Amino acid sequence: MTTQSLTIVVLSTDFENFKEIRAALATDSRAKLLSGGNDTEQVYEEVVRLKPSAAFINLGHNSEQAIKLIQRLTTECPMTAIISIAKETSADLILQSLRSGAREFLRLPIDSGELATVLDRIGEFYAEQVEAPKKAGRMTAVFSSKGGCGTSFIATNIAACATTKTLLVDLNLEAGDLALFLGVEPRHSIADMISHRGVLDSELISAYVTPHSANLHLLPAPREVDPVDKIKPEHVFEVLQRLRECYDHVVLDPQHTFDAVTMTALDQSDKIVLVLTLDIPAIRSAKRALQFFDKIGYPREKTLIFVNRWSKLVDLDLRQVEEFLGGPVAGCLLSDYQMVVNSINLGTPLVKSNSSSKISRGILQFAQALSSSKTVKAEEPKSRRFWGLLSKRPTAGSQTAHT
Repeated sequence: MTTQSLTIVVLSTDFENFKEIRAALATDSRAKLLSGGNDTEQVYEEVVRLKPSAAFINLGHNSEQAIKLIQRLTTECPMTAIISIAKETSADLILQSLRSGAREFLRLPIDSGELATVLDRIGEFYAEQVEAPKKAGRMTAVFSSKGGCGTSFIATNIAACATTKTLLVDLNLEAGDLALFLGVEPRHSIADMISHRGVLDSELISAYVTPHSANLHLLPAPREVDPVDKIKPEHVFEVLQRLRECYDHVVLDPQHTFDAVTMTALDQSDKIVLVLTLDIPAIRSAKRALQFFDKIGYPREKTLIFVNRWSKLVDLDLRQVEEFLGGPVAGCLLSDYQMVVNSINLGTPLVKSNSSSKISRGILQFAQALSSSKTVKAEEPKSRRFWGLLSKRPTAGSQTAHT
């Protein structure tokens, strides 16, 4: 006989039956009643939230709805033993409940000996359960601490290279517009998902994301400013944890600040693609970001330096950037303002609208290396050396080339 404490949630559409079940459970010191109700959806949410040892489902007058709940709980809460209960029974109903996933059947009024046996079996079942390791998809944050470096464009196109189930998440909560980059019109946002974070399952997640293609979905930023104030870092943490269980790759586009929500996203990410352009403010901003990452304990291999909008007119080459930043440049895209703007205005990722362009090929190569965990290394463009730009500002009257 098991002596461990067993937590229980009860569904009973009949209050008198509920009182009988509660009274029976009170006779056994092992049974701890956590919650009970007469609404199937409410009971489902309680089981998901509380993760009890067992759920007692009274088949009652609406046996069809109760059977559907048993099926749902069996699939989505495998660690919880389902026990079906009924006063007026038939062999068909008992068999139907067992086929739906119930592990045991109890007849009302409950016999104390039968209850003790069922609780023993629940204890054995619960003790034997070893929770299957949850799927943990990859998470990549495309980040720059300086705006205007093209993070949204790069995040969108990296996600659009997907050959597996991928989610693009807009964490620029106050001004995100990734829906425009993908040419979609979302009905829901991350604010809706956060408001239901306690009951998130794969079905609910699918209802809140916006499909773009078979492999790519979008979770957009809130359309209104009001919900942003209610979004806390711990809420974002919970949602991101669930999302990486449902997707092979989650690509994040955070804000250009080190606020608490952004840090939550960066902390959870397996890789941070640190984007910069070859102008002095952007390079110095990237340097400060790397120093900050070092200070908070991020390993250097977590961050991949990505240069956007490189041009032959720029008086810097990648070796100079690497020397200043203290790490290799992992990706580099040529500058083609018109091509990029056209793809954004069309609402189609460039890797899809013009896959043969040099920019698309560069993004695809980087995305493939990122997904295969290979060492990513950018090709060295040819450029003139002009290293003094980074170490000091030009003095009045000095001649420098414009970037």
